[in-house]
Amino acid sequence: MKSTFNLFILMLTLIMVSPLHASHKTINSKPFVIPELRSWKGRTGTFAIENKTKIIYSSKTPELKRIAKALSDDYALFFQKELTVSTGKAHKGDIELRLRSTKHDTTKEGYEIDIQDKVVITSTSEQGLYWATRTLLQLSQQETKQHLPKGKIADYPDFGLRGLMLDVGRKYIPITYLRDLVKTMAYYKMNCLQIHLNDCEIKGKEDTDLLNFYSAFRLESSTYPGLCARDGYYTKQQFRDLQLLAESLEVEIIPEIDAPAHVLAFTHYRPELGSKKYHMDHFDLFNPEVYTFMDNLWKEYLEGPDPVFRGKRVHIGTDEYSNKDQQVVEQFRAYTDHYIRFVERYDKQACMWGSLTHAKGTTKVKVKDVIQSSWFNGYSDPKVMIAKGYQQISIPDGLTYIVPAAGYYFDYLNIKKLYNEWTPNQIGKAIFDYQHPAILGGMFAVWNDHVRNGISVKDIQDRLFPALQTLSAKFWTGKHVTIPFEEFDTKRQTVCEAPGVNVRAKIGTPHSCVFEKASIAAGEILPYKEIGYDYTVQFHLKGGLDEKNTVLFSNKNSTFYLVDPIKGVMGYSRDGYLFTFNYRVFAGEEADICIEGNNKTTRLYVNGRLRFDNTILRHYDQKGKNGHSKVRTLVFPLNKAGNFKSEVSNLKVYNYMTHEKEETISKH
Repeated sequence: MKSTFNLFILMLTLIMVSPLHASHKTINSKPFVIPELRSWKGRTGTFAIENKTKIIYSSKTPELKRIAKALSDDYALFFQKELTVSTGKAHKGDIELRLRSTKHDTTKEGYEIDIQDKVVITSTSEQGLYWATRTLLQLSQQETKQHLPKGKIADYPDFGLRGLMLDVGRKYIPITYLRDLVKTMAYYKMNCLQIHLNDCEIKGKEDTDLLNFYSAFRLESSTYPGLCARDGYYTKQQFRDLQLLAESLEVEIIPEIDAPAHVLAFTHYRPELGSKKYHMDHFDLFNPEVYTFMDNLWKEYLEGPDPVFRGKRVHIGTDEYSNKDQQVVEQFRAYTDHYIRFVERYDKQACMWGSLTHAKGTTKVKVKDVIQSSWFNGYSDPKVMIAKGYQQISIPDGLTYIVPAAGYYFDYLNIKKLYNEWTPNQIGKAIFDYQHPAILGGMFAVWNDHVRNGISVKDIQDRLFPALQTLSAKFWTGKHVTIPFEEFDTKRQTVCEAPGVNVRAKIGTPHSCVFEKASIAAGEILPYKEIGYDYTVQFHLKGGLDEKNTVLFSNKNSTFYLVDPIKGVMGYSRDGYLFTFNYRVFAGEEADICIEGNNKTTRLYVNGRLRFDNTILRHYDQKGKNGHSKVRTLVFPLNKAGNFKSEVSNLKVYNYMTHEKEETISKH
């Protein structure tokens, strides 16, 4: 009897406790992705992506195969696990892509992801589905064992144009980097890259000698052989291929040819086109040959069944021309109108910097369907331009301009201020209604005003990437971001650049030794291409009979020398620059060598003592004015050992600066 009573009590307890226990299962909180998700309804449990997981799309929508394949390929880049792509019915454990009707659509870029026993992704557009796969990849990248939290996502952007303007005119940016850049932009749902193809350096006002100014045009031209820069340019096919890649990633390339100011690359080529009144970086707008020259240049890139400029928009420049003479102002306005209408004949929408309130006049300039990049209200007042009917891209210089190591604008954007305070409806001091219909969206810019300043492509990425992550959030989620900046800033650093992209050369878990080897043989290939900021590379060196130009390690981006080719000392080269330490280990000598680097300096320690600190140099002219910087950073190459005769042993590579850590500990 007693045992029967005890059994009854046990059963009653189980009945009472089990529902209570089930009701307390944890509901999944909103996961972190960039940009922040618009809506999340959490469920309990997780969805595991396994080897048997398939990516399914309907045979009635074969166009979705591209997106399914992209998801599979990118997943393999992250996890070395290839997911099968097929048509048919999705089952438990699968990922399904669906296109739906447009009648309930908020935006063509919007999407939903329903994560239960299978993952169902829906959108009204291929673009929306592609953005959804970026969200899925970010979730997967951050989760252990690729377990996704179950729940439902509804997401869409507040601003339709979300982008970056990159100046390649004053610094050559290799096409390989541009390809990585569009992949990175796509991973963060940034959908527009403006490429500023020509420009000339900014120098002191007293320096007016044409030959002392650097200028470049970066695109191959058959019409004008020799026009493109000798120190780096893109072939027409490379530029087409870049746009094809971008299109597959839902990113638009807007090519820009800036004229009639900033044209020194063209007047170097044809001096008779230059203005004698306003210096040679201005076209003489009263010379009819200017129009012949520019018409032919634009035609080369716009004409034909397979044009070089493939996209729906092109940028005609029209920035910062002089307004001192009203007759010239009227001619500038006529030039602007001419090239708006010229590119429209090729079914392109014209974008421009504008300058039309700076250049006030009576000559009419076309308004309808023209886009203006609003950067400085003194050149084009956005209130006036919107009233006239111009569409706007918000790119205010005082908030969104990066000019590396220049001493003005931003070296790194103030991402905290941007995250907490800014959205594209604020252009300078002008503030418009949120999501004003005339404001298409926003961009930020990287301008390379100062040439020969030592800035590397790696340094550009170091400045660009945190800005891209932050503005991705503000262009998509806008004023509706809910994550405090401090939390966002911490978590954003756990999200990588993109599948298969590691321009910043991050290796391993933070604050660790990522590689070590007892000895390094000449010509040996190491498993890592390079290591980025912050890093430490240590080794023991027994000197041999090494001659000038003896390499320790190299890759396609940079070289570290045991004996550099000029001075015969330790040094390193990248981006056409050679920097040295006034030190070397001669034959028969031995030393413990340590190189540390971050985004400001590259240091050499010998036997535990700091010998050289290659920080940023500041140079001035003879009058102590017009200062400019020389950046001497290095992302350390590791890919291939050189043909040295010295002995290199006890190599250790850390993803932090060991001496800085020791100094921090000692201070506390």
